[in-house]
Amino acid sequence: MPTRILPAVGDPDAARSVTTLLSQLPDAEPVPPVVDSTQLVDTLARLAAESVDDLPEVVVVHERIGPVPALELIREVALRFPAVGVILVTSDASPGLFQAAMDYGARGLVALPLSYEELASRVQAVAQWSAGVRRHLGSGGDVFTGVGGTVVTVSGAKGGVGTTLTAIQLALAAQASGRATALVDMDLQTGDVASYLDVQFRRSVADLAAITDISPRVLADAVFRHDTGVALLLAPAEGERGEDVTDRAARQIVSALRSRYEVVVLDCGAQLSGAGAAAVEMADTALLVTTPDVVAVRGAKRAVRMWDRLQIRKAEETTVVVNRHTRAAEIQPPLIQKITGTAVAATTVPAHFKELQSVVDAGRVHELESRSTVKQALWGLAGELGLVKPAEATHRAGRAPAGFRRRREGG
Repeated sequence: MPTRILPAVGDPDAARSVTTLLSQLPDAEPVPPVVDSTQLVDTLARLAAESVDDLPEVVVVHERIGPVPALELIREVALRFPAVGVILVTSDASPGLFQAAMDYGARGLVALPLSYEELASRVQAVAQWSAGVRRHLGSGGDVFTGVGGTVVTVSGAKGGVGTTLTAIQLALAAQASGRATALVDMDLQTGDVASYLDVQFRRSVADLAAITDISPRVLADAVFRHDTGVALLLAPAEGERGEDVTDRAARQIVSALRSRYEVVVLDCGAQLSGAGAAAVEMADTALLVTTPDVVAVRGAKRAVRMWDRLQIRKAEETTVVVNRHTRAAEIQPPLIQKITGTAVAATTVPAHFKELQSVVDAGRVHELESRSTVKQALWGLAGELGLVKPAEATHRAGRAPAGFRRRREGG
């Protein structure tokens, strides 16, 4: 069977040179080259949507590909399309670059100017590796190897109580502490996670709804890797597509994410759909966010009773989070606990919207300052829930977790 090779070369002269030499290799089947990183990822995603067997066995990435740098592009391809072997073509064949290329997920490195013997040897080795991976996937190995992560749902007693902000900050705290984290916008018709994080991405949770076997490759195609490291699975841009996500689809999606990530946070919004109900039922921790006012607390009580009637979750298995808390409020956490019959998180979130307004308006909630009392409280809540590693949860005295400090100090 011929080896399909996809060159990713931006310069036309270099592309002709690489393609000509690849066409001379035995059993090689070069396909038309792609000229930039975006075209490469889109091409692979389109092929992968049909079948893993439609993907080329080998991708050859030229060092001057753009706009994404070659090593970053290799990492993205390796993560999203693990059955594709990537070879880096570079003028720098130093041991340092070789090690870096391997760390980023390349399966080989070929020095410029190209040598027929070196290229043939490397392509053959990478093609054999790719074929072995595909045999493994085809024999039932296309399964997750994770140990099973923690699933947390965040629901609102009513709209506007801070559900999305809470979900985002919990996910950011978990990721910053070193845990692989996914954030899912399960508010399928009115979800705002993308707006809060300044993200535009074509795929959404609805794209997984019709897939009966969500493999790691399929899941990787649907998630967006945010700059913070959090994997985002967004709500569909067209709200009506949310109806495609049934309770069965939601169970499959949550199971797939649980097996892939250490922490999975789902923003379920304030409206209960079949998908949201399934997520709440499956969750290790179900949070219900309320504010300390009569209308919101009544909404929380109503939601808890509905979950109980529908046999989704018992009141004592639900944890209420009090947002916009002040000491002067007439309704305090013990009263909320008595009214709703739930547990109430020890961590309350203070009413300091001025800290949030600029980042919310800019859609950059992830850039909320570490000294923000709201952020400190929400990251403290993540520690209380066990979502962060113990060494990273010591930030209640006005500091963000160490993992976040290192990230900021490093630029």
